[in-house]
Amino acid sequence: MGEDNAKYTMDEMVKRINELYHKSQAEGLTDAEKEEQDKLRHAYAANIRNNLRGQLDNISIVEKDGSITNLGEKHGR
Repeated sequence: MGEDNAKYTMDEMVKRINELYHKSQAEGLTDAEKEEQDKLRHAYAANIRNNLRGQLDNISIVEKDGSITNLGEKHGR
């Protein structure tokens, strides 16, 4: 896998992160591989945060008085 982490699917990212982890345990990583691993981990974590934020922004609560509060509009970005 190459430099542009944005082109990876989540499955491909996880697969590559795991490959690099197992290689690091078995024989160690080159500096370039360590950098790739760090970038992939950060990209993966950012993707998870964005997905969770998107889900939370779409939650609406029905109040006792029957009104609906959209939490994304109330507390989101």
